[in-house]
Amino acid sequence: MGDMDVEAKGIDQKEKDLNDWLPITSNRNASWWYSAFHNVTAMVGAGVLGLPFAMSQLGWGPGVTMMVLSWIITLYTLWQMVEMHESVPGKRFDRYHELGQHAFGEKLGLWIVVPQQLMVQFGVCIVYMITGGKSLQKIHDTVAPGKPIKTTYFIMIFAAVHFFISHLPSFNSIAGISLAAAIMSLSYSTVAWGASLHKGVQPLVQYGPRASTTAGNVFNFFSALGDVAFAFAGHNVVLEIQATIPSTKNQCGRDNILISLEKPKGLIVIANAFVVIHVIGSYQVFAMPVFDTKESALVKQMKFKPSYSLRFISRNIFVALTLFIGVTFPFFGGLLSFFGGFAFAPTTYFLPCIMWLAVYKPKKFSLSWFANWFCIIVGVLLMVLAPIGALRNIILQAKDFKFYS
Repeated sequence: MGDMDVEAKGIDQKEKDLNDWLPITSNRNASWWYSAFHNVTAMVGAGVLGLPFAMSQLGWGPGVTMMVLSWIITLYTLWQMVEMHESVPGKRFDRYHELGQHAFGEKLGLWIVVPQQLMVQFGVCIVYMITGGKSLQKIHDTVAPGKPIKTTYFIMIFAAVHFFISHLPSFNSIAGISLAAAIMSLSYSTVAWGASLHKGVQPLVQYGPRASTTAGNVFNFFSALGDVAFAFAGHNVVLEIQATIPSTKNQCGRDNILISLEKPKGLIVIANAFVVIHVIGSYQVFAMPVFDTKESALVKQMKFKPSYSLRFISRNIFVALTLFIGVTFPFFGGLLSFFGGFAFAPTTYFLPCIMWLAVYKPKKFSLSWFANWFCIIVGVLLMVLAPIGALRNIILQAKDFKFYS
């Protein structure tokens, strides 16, 4: 009996040592405003820049309806996740997959949550790699017109920053970057709508659906649903961010709007610089849970020793992979709507509702039961329809695309 107690204590100590090393749980002394910075950085993302194009494809009625509905659903599911974070007395679910394991079981929870969450975080990092590179290119083309440089090089310049700052150990260590990113996200969003309001309606610009066929307009409508879903992000890192604070006792182009603006030049340069700073921080916020998952698996499953060299190699591989995919397939619009529908819809719109039903088991046909099933139906429709339109747009863009141009 004594030997078993000693062995159990040894396992507990190993688990504690690992949690003290992993980026999500290494420091639980963050202030609430650190959490606020990270959440704003994650949620007010570059996805908002695709909303004007999405609205033009959806039309005013469906567009406004989709925006309001998404806001209500995602606010509700975000509340659910925060409530379930400490739903078991004396226990915290510091990672999305831990909550999934509590709701669905140890093995099934991992298989349901981890692939979806990694797809979202990996996909966001790719989109932000492209966004940062294109914003750098826009700054260059505005300041020095007539000297074209390949988009690939600008994405590589953006990636170079992450080969350095990706080695900051935890969420708390990127708090300064996240604060700057949060301020920049609010700033460029304001510039985007302010500049559009000042410019007003242009006589030669088509603001409605622009496909030449009914089928094309339908596919673009589906794709726009994914753009909206991508803009309502952040759920995939909310528990990981929550883990860093102490426990409580209870013609519009098919690109982002700032790329499509042409003047005034000074404002364009400043706004795109804001975007670059924001996506640097947002990339890190979404990458940190990936680092946590990878490093945990390398130590637990592959028996590597926790070390700086392990962290250095694994994180550089991740940045290099997102760089490679970003420069190979720089389709901002298509990727936005594809990941928005296929990956964000499950983890943001309906997976928290399924967990809520599994954990709290509300009475059948009660208000809570109806609310959760409504969110699930909307989320599943988004997950099915949005990628269909997005894939069509990616295929159309790929027809005339030259790799690494």
